[in-house]
Amino acid sequence: MNSSAKMSKRKALFLDRDGTINIEKGYVFRIEDFEFHPQIFEIVKEYQQQEFLIFIVTNQSGIARGFYTDSDFQKLSDWMVNQFQSRGINITKIYYCPHHPDFTGDCNCRKPKPGMFLQAIDEFNLDPSECVLIGDRKSDILAGENAGIGKKLLIQDIYNEINSD
Repeated sequence: MNSSAKMSKRKALFLDRDGTINIEKGYVFRIEDFEFHPQIFEIVKEYQQQEFLIFIVTNQSGIARGFYTDSDFQKLSDWMVNQFQSRGINITKIYYCPHHPDFTGDCNCRKPKPGMFLQAIDEFNLDPSECVLIGDRKSDILAGENAGIGKKLLIQDIYNEINSD
């Protein structure tokens, strides 16, 4: 790859949803059950100000399990994106895996596999080495590693750092 092609690539922040953006409550699909982590907006806004595109990458096995529908997920996602927008934060795109190996068989998108990340990298001409992932589980970090994401952070560590200042 020549240097001008490298320079045209963009950087992105990848966020897990459950346990990172919102408090983990297990199979959240209703607006009234969705509770944002108190500091998530400030964290994401900081990355947006540094010209990172913002993506959400989330396993949603509740769809495969029949706990909620794709439509339920979309409705909550639209509401969540609007909550970010009302705070001046643009979510570029949400990638989600509706699968679970016990119900739908194997797939390439369920974290820790890198499918959702690779799709975003290709679709938005991202430089994975300049991207950041924030998640709450080892599977998030492994997915980032498998996709070549340059910086991988656990949300718990970020909150601990913020709260110790």
